[in-house]
Amino acid sequence: MLRQFAERRKSIMQDDPQHYTRGTFLISSDRARLDLEATLRLLHNTPWGETMLLCVLERAVANSVCFGVYTEERQIGFGRVVSDLATYAYLTDFVIEDSYRGQGLGKWLVECVLSHPDFQNLRRTSLVTMSAQRLYEPFGFTEGSGSLVYMEKREAAQE
Repeated sequence: MLRQFAERRKSIMQDDPQHYTRGTFLISSDRARLDLEATLRLLHNTPWGETMLLCVLERAVANSVCFGVYTEERQIGFGRVVSDLATYAYLTDFVIEDSYRGQGLGKWLVECVLSHPDFQNLRRTSLVTMSAQRLYEPFGFTEGSGSLVYMEKREAAQE
């Protein structure tokens, strides 16, 4: 069912799945490869995704370019990019399983995302982070630009 879901979304998103390997690790933007239950477990271990529901994750994956990090066919990481694939991209939900942290996988994930062909020559790529500024700074991310003001409209939690 997820494969059908991914194929249906691919034709709408028109993103081209990419694959990157390093030793025994693989990063892939093929939605059909994602293990949504593993992704949900990873997100439930973060402050921002601890209450996410599977139905919400399914919809988010369907409408984003998503990257899974795998070792020996097991998903150990995830990152999602909300984008129009032409002018703007927003990086969100980046997480690596605790037992695999400290191996440079988060940095590699960001490298792979930023090298994805669909994210070249965008006008702006942004993200919000609570504690990982040092991860993103080497890639050229800086705090807000000039007189721009970050604003948001928050809705009640989706159930």
